Amino acid sequence: MKLEIITPDTKLYEGTVKSAIFPGNEGSFGVLDEHAPMIATLKAGKVVLIEENNSKVEFEVKGGVVEVLHNKVIVLAE
Repeated sequence: MKLEIITPDTKLYEGTVKSAIFPGNEGSFGVLDEHAPMIATLKAGKVVLIEENNSKVEFEVKGGVVEVLHNKVIVLAE
C-alpha cells in the first residue's frame, strides 16, 4: 500500500509499505494491505513502517490524523 507522512513543514515519508503501526488515541493499531477505510486520531508516539524489502522505519510524532482509503494511507502529523 502507498503511504505518506506529511507535517506542516515537510513530507517525511512517501513510499510503499507492507504494514504500518500507529499510536492511536484509543490505543495502537496496525494497517495492512487492503485495509478497510478509516480515519483515526494519533497521540504522541512512534509510527512504525515495514517496507516492501522488510526494512523497518520509525518516525516520532506528537499527534495527528491518519486516513486509510483505497489502499493509500495519509498521515498528517505534528
